[in-house]
Amino acid sequence: MAQIGSEPKTYERPLSPHLQVYSPLINMTMSIVHRITGAALYFGTVILIAWLLAAATGRGNYEWVTGFMMTIPGLLVMIGYTWALIHHALGGIRHFIWDTGRGFDIAVVNMLSWLTIVGSLAITAGIWTYIFTLRGLL
Repeated sequence: MAQIGSEPKTYERPLSPHLQVYSPLINMTMSIVHRITGAALYFGTVILIAWLLAAATGRGNYEWVTGFMMTIPGLLVMIGYTWALIHHALGGIRHFIWDTGRGFDIAVVNMLSWLTIVGSLAITAGIWTYIFTLRGLL
């Protein structure tokens, strides 16, 4: 029986790590970025569809959309879309490697995460350097 007037025992519970205490890891960051780039690809695909519709509906529409894409904001959007597409694809390859049951050692996970970010930036820079060179902008 419980004693009358006795206080219930309280136990100190550990607190969950807070953002000020917990330091983000590269694999956690790449997981978040992979999800963000996946969502961003939906918006970029709308732009791609607008470009294709403009090409299908006439020269004036196509020139207007292409002219917008050659402005600074348009180029930034297209470069961002290219990076998101490549980053998401490399992240998909990383996940495919994991689906085969390989690459779960923390050193390999970190290496694949760094290769995803560095590779996506390098490939995007290479593609746009090539495009700008073809257009005579470099």
